[in-house]
Amino acid sequence: MTFQPTILIIDDEPQIRRLVEVTLSSNEYAVISAATGEEGMREAAMRRPNLIITDLGLPDMDGSEVVRRLREWYDGPVIVLSVRDAEQEIASLLDAGADDYCVKPFRPFELLARIRTALRHHESAPKDSVIAFGDVVVNLAARTVTKSGDDVKLTSLEYSLLALLVRNADKVLTHHYILEQVWGKNYSEETQYLRIYIGQLRKKLEENPAQPKHILTESRVGYRLVTALSQST
Repeated sequence: MTFQPTILIIDDEPQIRRLVEVTLSSNEYAVISAATGEEGMREAAMRRPNLIITDLGLPDMDGSEVVRRLREWYDGPVIVLSVRDAEQEIASLLDAGADDYCVKPFRPFELLARIRTALRHHESAPKDSVIAFGDVVVNLAARTVTKSGDDVKLTSLEYSLLALLVRNADKVLTHHYILEQVWGKNYSEETQYLRIYIGQLRKKLEENPAQPKHILTESRVGYRLVTALSQST
C-alpha cells in the first residue's frame, strides 16, 4: 500500500479550499480542511498532518499567529497562501517558522512543487549529513566540500554560510535570519555582506555564477539552496 501524506488546508474561502483539495486529492495526497485558525489548530493537534497550508487572512486570527502557535509544538512543514506579497510581511512569516509561501492567485503545479520540496526537505533534513547539488558534494560531518571530485577551498565564513543553506536545503531563508546565524545579531541588517559572500559561493560552486541554478535569490526576501533542479521553484 502506497503511503499518502496528509495535508491540512486552513482557508476561509470555500473556492480556494475546493481548488486545493481537488489539486491535492488528484495527486494522491490525503486532505483535511478547516475554515478558521482555531479549527485548523484543533485539526492539526488531532490528525497530525504531514504538512499544513494556511491562508493569512483568516476570520478569527491572522495566519502569522497560526504559524507562531503551530511552531510551539508542530515540526512539520508549513506553507502560507496569501494575496499579500509585501517583502517585510513575507520575511516575518518565514522568520516566524513558515517553510515557504505562495502568493494568490497561484498555479496548482507551483503549489504542488512547493509541497514536494517541503516534504522532501522535512524527510531528509534530520538524517542527511551529506548533501549533493549539481556536481557539488557537501559533507557536514567531515566539513568538506568538493566540486567534480576536487576539493573546494572556502573561508570560515563562506563555509558557515554554505552549511546553513545546506542544513536548510530547498527552504527559503531570509536575509535577517542568515545574517543573524552567520554573522551575529549585530549584523542582522548588513545585507551587503550577504550579497558579497553569496557571490563568492556562486563563483566557487556554480557552473555559471551569473545564472545560478542552485544558490537562488528569492527576490526581496532572501536565498534558497535548490538541490534538485526538477523541484526548483
